[in-house]
Amino acid sequence: MNRYKNHSSPHHKEKAVHVPYHIMMFKKGRHRRAASTVAIYVTSAIASNGINAFHTVPNALLTFRHNSSSKANGNEYHSAISSRYIPAGMVATTSDVAVSGMQADDDDDDDSNNDRSSFVSKLGEFDPVLADMIQCEDRRQRVGLELIASENFASAAVREALGSCLTNKYSEGGVGKRYYGGNEYIDQIESLCMDRALELYGLDAEEWGVNVQPYSGSPANFAVYTALLNPHDRIMGLDLPSGGHLTHGFQTPKRKVSATSVYFESMPYVVSSETGLIDYDEMELRVKMFMPKLLIAGASAYPREWDYARMRKIADSVGAYLLVDMAHISGLVAGRVAESPFSYADVVTSTTHKTLRGPRSGMIFAKRSLMEKINSAVFPSLQGGPHNHQIAGLAVALKEANSDEFRSYASSVISNAKALADGLINRGHVIITGGTDNHLLLWNVRPHGLTGSKVEKVLDMVSITTNKNSIPGDTSAINPGGVRLGTPALTSRGLDEDDFDRVAEFLHQGSEIAIEVQNIAELELKHKQESGDEEALKKEKVLLKDFVGVLKSNESIRERVESLKSDVEEFAIKFAMPGDK
Repeated sequence: MNRYKNHSSPHHKEKAVHVPYHIMMFKKGRHRRAASTVAIYVTSAIASNGINAFHTVPNALLTFRHNSSSKANGNEYHSAISSRYIPAGMVATTSDVAVSGMQADDDDDDDSNNDRSSFVSKLGEFDPVLADMIQCEDRRQRVGLELIASENFASAAVREALGSCLTNKYSEGGVGKRYYGGNEYIDQIESLCMDRALELYGLDAEEWGVNVQPYSGSPANFAVYTALLNPHDRIMGLDLPSGGHLTHGFQTPKRKVSATSVYFESMPYVVSSETGLIDYDEMELRVKMFMPKLLIAGASAYPREWDYARMRKIADSVGAYLLVDMAHISGLVAGRVAESPFSYADVVTSTTHKTLRGPRSGMIFAKRSLMEKINSAVFPSLQGGPHNHQIAGLAVALKEANSDEFRSYASSVISNAKALADGLINRGHVIITGGTDNHLLLWNVRPHGLTGSKVEKVLDMVSITTNKNSIPGDTSAINPGGVRLGTPALTSRGLDEDDFDRVAEFLHQGSEIAIEVQNIAELELKHKQESGDEEALKKEKVLLKDFVGVLKSNESIRERVESLKSDVEEFAIKFAMPGDK
């Protein structure tokens, strides 16, 4: 177990002692006792052990002092934080203060102490099982390469807001129109968030409004449908196999997969099976034939820029609203490295945790003439009380995004994505559309005789997190031929274009392992079929479970997997997480 070096506070003459991060108390006999003086030097070493709580106080001294008062008072072990030892600007968060974890058990002989309340105990002490799971996830994020395009790493300030007292407050309604008392400061927080959202995207408050209460992007989209449409009105969005999103109305011949397709009639537009690009001429033909009331731009796996001006004209030709779901690119739009949809759209929705790098929540921007309907759809039609901690976290993220530093980050997200695409292409791989204009790319693994599911499994075992994804020409979303890759999260950790070329090499090596596993699995299946194995004779190809079986049982493959995993983790751990320094 790592221990921290001894440090002395210039404000305290007593020598500080080193302790494991999770031990704030010492046990002597049958009593727990706080150390007489414990000074913890908070460094990135804590972060490497998964202690996110201290990320907001880097290089600061937190001094916990024991007050030796009489046992007669029944509270002999007092703990105090001397905040004057914390450098200016490095203020500890509410979740950072571990005082509750240092409270005394005055009598461990009392059986009631075996069921200590979580209100007087740190998570690690009250619920070590859960705390260990969280620490394991923290480690996974640090030692691995996070390439899921819809994920990012929120700052310590955002996470501080998420873990604040705001989660305690109920505040149904809107600013100044609550159904509960005690919302003076909640109103201020929500107003600040809305003001920052409009400012970030350069919107005139006389022309645009914004609702920041949606719990995430999917509820935001459904609120728009509820506000602007009647049941069974028609909508049109990008088909899911073409890179669209479930909430844009996806359905199959046998099933209405999305609730959107249950309550509204949907017909998709698609990308070209040859180029992977949206065919706007075909979109226009479909729109004039289907006559949707709402036309949707936006996707979850489309690597190119959108022609909003063309879509505005197409929508106007049939009197339709134009909704832009910019969930994936809202941070790029904020960073001014992707075209803004606000000059063309009637409504714009977004999640806030992808390229925007905020909490997991949603926003709806709309023309002022539509805002009353939008607000009513969010509450009371679809949601109850807003998640105030999320709104506060979003307010922080919006402030962060309105900076030169964030604009530089957004630019790097795209340059890194281009470098990753080039790195794979240079190693003989196929990228859908030949590259990318934004934060993601689609890797076609079908030329290797693989599926996205199989490649995802291999990469997961070597600490590279990706997701299987449909690509043009796929007939099954369960066994798609592609892997979606994104650069927002690793760019947040400071990787540059050269680093992403190294990432491309890791992906290449992972694919080579997958190819070998597939070859072994095919040979095993053939041998079983030749021997008359009844189960094998029923199979036409190697299934995912057969592939995984070889991946886990073949000794040579396991050695290659462990070797690559070691290389990946050695590379990844060098890069800090937001808030580490």
